Amino acid sequence: MFVLIVGCGRVGSAVAMKMLSEGHEVSVLDEDPEAIAQLQKGTEQDWVDKGGSFTVGTALEIEALEAAGIERSDAFVASTDGDNTNLVIAQIAKRRYNVKIVVVRVLDPARATWYEQQGLTTVCPTKIAIEMLEDAVHEAVGA
Repeated sequence: MFVLIVGCGRVGSAVAMKMLSEGHEVSVLDEDPEAIAQLQKGTEQDWVDKGGSFTVGTALEIEALEAAGIERSDAFVASTDGDNTNLVIAQIAKRRYNVKIVVVRVLDPARATWYEQQGLTTVCPTKIAIEMLEDAVHEAVGA
């Protein structure tokens, strides 16, 4: 499976490394050329030598998405630090390029719910944290 991950921070790089270790072909797109360092943390081998690909470019530019391989992607992960960017590029992947699997990180729980209702697979770390914190409090007080 060919996986394109946009955003190479802690989340995107961790997903990329996991996908590559599972034998998938992985391409990462980030606007910061130094972000590739995230893909090499904890390993002595270079990301590209391990079989990964890294493209420097702005996710909202079609040329950058195409250079990173969106046209042949089986899966697309939008994991930049901006909800707006993630939501736009996820819709581009799904609607323009017909990528089968599109997953988008959305920090705003209300927006995540709305976009999920529109057919996007969303992951909302904020919502997950809220639920876990509420559960921890209830568990601590024995409720």
